[in-house]
Amino acid sequence: MNSDIATLPKAANQEDNDSSTGTFQEMPHNFEAEQGLLGMILIDNANLERINEIVRPQHFSNRAHQRIYETIEKMVERGLEAKPTTLKDYFEKDEGLEAVGGSKYLNELQKEVPLLNNIADYANTIYDRYLRREIIRMNQDTNTEAFNFSIETDATKIIEQAESKLFSLSENGISQGGFQTLRDSVLTAIDIAEKAYHSDGNVTGVTTGLTDLDHKLGGLHNSDLLILAARPSMGKTSLAVNIAYNAAKAYAESGGEQGGMVGFFSLEMSADQLATRILADEANISGDDIRKGNIKENDFRKFVEASQKLSQVPLYIDDTPALSIGAVRTRARRLKRQHGLSLLVIDYLQLLQGSGSAQSSGNRVLEISEITRGLKAIAKELNIPVIALSQLSRAVESREDKRPMLSDLRESGSIEQDSDVVMFIYRREYYLSREEPERRPSEDDGKFNDRYAQWQSDLASSSNVADVIVAKQRHGPIGTISLHFEASVTRFSDLEQTDYDDR
Repeated sequence: MNSDIATLPKAANQEDNDSSTGTFQEMPHNFEAEQGLLGMILIDNANLERINEIVRPQHFSNRAHQRIYETIEKMVERGLEAKPTTLKDYFEKDEGLEAVGGSKYLNELQKEVPLLNNIADYANTIYDRYLRREIIRMNQDTNTEAFNFSIETDATKIIEQAESKLFSLSENGISQGGFQTLRDSVLTAIDIAEKAYHSDGNVTGVTTGLTDLDHKLGGLHNSDLLILAARPSMGKTSLAVNIAYNAAKAYAESGGEQGGMVGFFSLEMSADQLATRILADEANISGDDIRKGNIKENDFRKFVEASQKLSQVPLYIDDTPALSIGAVRTRARRLKRQHGLSLLVIDYLQLLQGSGSAQSSGNRVLEISEITRGLKAIAKELNIPVIALSQLSRAVESREDKRPMLSDLRESGSIEQDSDVVMFIYRREYYLSREEPERRPSEDDGKFNDRYAQWQSDLASSSNVADVIVAKQRHGPIGTISLHFEASVTRFSDLEQTDYDDR
């Protein structure tokens, strides 16, 4: 008989099977593998250390096996020896164990174990059958919800919930991590240093296309979560689009030697709106003129040239609104598998939804924490940098000095905690242009003219200048970078070229 569908002892030992289809079919399991694993642990408790990151009690299909494994774990954790004789007292009157032979079953587990078996193979088999059972249950739940028509739950919501469940299931997967020797870590560090030595401008990660920002960050590094935050109208979407386009364009122009394939989740703007911004930048035509149709005949030639360049740029845009963190992970995985992926951008973090778990549902702070952890997990799993845009709280507007600080990050301290880099955009020109001086009571012409002249001077010096404040960088220095910002074409560029060889 196939052990994967073997008939188990009845009573309450075996997990419930599904007979809703009218044809009885047992859930996937491997009873012999469960027996073999428990037997090998009873022979030598040290075997538990080799598989306890793979197998948990709930992974066993047989409930008696679940209780035996859980009891062994607790005994070993307390420094006790787990043998049939020491376990006997715990299971002497266990009704669940009676179905498989009572406490004598513990001795049978130990006696019938074949020699020279690999316990990891048994553990992987048990975990595989557990996943299969969970997938079947999830499918059953999804089917039930799909047949349950209601105003609150539409088909799209059901899909999102299914994706969330799969995401949660994969989160509890087999750990592939563990300790590695210092020698291996040092060799990796040397490879990174060598790449930096041979790189142009010390950019070891994905380029942003902005010299000063690349120098400050060393490029965008794999597995890093970068937060780009600002108040509305500061240009955070524009900077994110510029970085994404620059990286994808560098990849196309260098034949894959620089930059990278870029995925852009735009939860606020449509794909055509983002494309218009990129077209305005590349063609050097005002985006406002494009929208209003105020373009000249020779501008179409620029459009054609720009569109030819854009068609070669590997920048993929997903403008689906209200995505869950699980859906983002699924789609990012798919993009990397189908086309490749070197950089992921999310615009913006607060428009994402959590998994809908009972813990985070109704608590926005916990939901944001779940989202930031999920974004960091995506960066590590796919080994790519992830840039997530974020809003700032209104507290910025109430201060005299409106430069953003880490405490201004909206809704959750986990944004700062989970991120590797936090950057803010600050444009003094934006605030100065809205603070034109007015004559104060009893102020003479001389003092007012002096104040007005100073305001004009400050406004002129800050014109088209944007500060990118690197407020946190886990692996590098913090500081402020000044960039040129041209609002008409939503373009960030280097303010001035700096010779870093003379630094």
